[in-house]
Parts: sequence; C-alpha cells; structure tokens
Amino acid sequence: MNQNLRPDPPTEDVPAPRSPLRILADAAEMLGFATVLLTLVFSFLGRLTVVEGSSMHPTLEPGDRLVVCPLADIAPGDIVIVHRIDAAPYSRPIVKRVIALPGQTVDIDFDTWTLTIDGAVIEEPYRWLDPDRETLGCDLPLPLTLGEHEIFVMGDNRNGSADSRRHELGPIDTRAVVGRAAFGMTKDGLTVFTDPFR
Repeated sequence: MNQNLRPDPPTEDVPAPRSPLRILADAAEMLGFATVLLTLVFSFLGRLTVVEGSSMHPTLEPGDRLVVCPLADIAPGDIVIVHRIDAAPYSRPIVKRVIALPGQTVDIDFDTWTLTIDGAVIEEPYRWLDPDRETLGCDLPLPLTLGEHEIFVMGDNRNGSADSRRHELGPIDTRAVVGRAAFGMTKDGLTVFTDPFR
C-alpha cells in the first residue's frame, strides 16, 4: 500500500463574480435603506441646525451646531428654532429663547431690564446686555397678553436680537416652532441644554 498518497485538498467554493446590474441593485437597496433611516432619525430624534448671528450670545455663537428635536411641549427657558415664512426680513429659521407661553402676560421695564410674566419678576441668568449698544425696546405695546397659540421669544443678547419685540416677528404662533435645541457643539464642547431656572 502506497503510504505517499494524500487525499485531495478540499475544494473551496469560489463565489461567482457579481454582474454590474447586481452591484447597482445592491447599491440602490442600501441607498433606499439609508434614506428611510435618515428620515426616521430626523422625524423622531432631531435635525441639525447651525447657529447664525450673535442674537443668542453668550449662550450660543455663530457656527455652533444644535441638535433640534421635535416638540412634545414648550417650556419657558427652552431654546427653540422658529421659522415664520411671512416675517420678512426674518423669514429664515432663527434661534431664540422661550420667554412666555400662551395666555401669559409679558411686561418689560427697559430702564432696569426687569422682565415680568403675569406680574412675577423673572430672573434671567442667560440674559446679556452689550454695554456698547443702544437698548432695543419693543415695537409692540406692553404689557402684552399672548393668544391661545402664541409664545413670546427673545435672544439672550438683548441689545442685538430681532425677536418678539419687533413688529415683523411679534408673538410666535406655536405652529411656527420647528423644534427645541436638546444639545449642541458649542465653544464649551458638547452642551446639553437644561432648564435654566433650576
């Protein structure tokens, strides 16, 4: 018996080359899956917004990136993205802070910069007044009681913000609120936006 005989090595299955049509079909399937996934993420988890302008200084700066989540509800102190297409020249999405909710009455003493909501003085730890700029007042008569679906918004940079004090914007219909900034990449790194009154 010949001891030198060795069994044949096992044969490996070599996959057949894929046709160009199959490669295109696979790519289209992956693209479709990615599109559906991105749509779900942006619809339910949030979208990315880049801050423009200095109206939210010092909290936010131009170029900061925010993850904006759909609203479950709106609370005073929330940072929101507002898009009023009928508010020229402010018809682009803008980033502001919620000051008052539907049905509340807003009043501002511009000599002392005292904000009152329903007669109660509100301390605003986020507010910034540029000493080199003239005080921006309000085009609308104050005190102002908001309607059933209206909120009052202002930028943190009170002397450098076009907001609900301007007649072009005024009180914001809640349907014009795109979402709330949940967190973002700011000058301080990753920032989670929490209730500023706690």
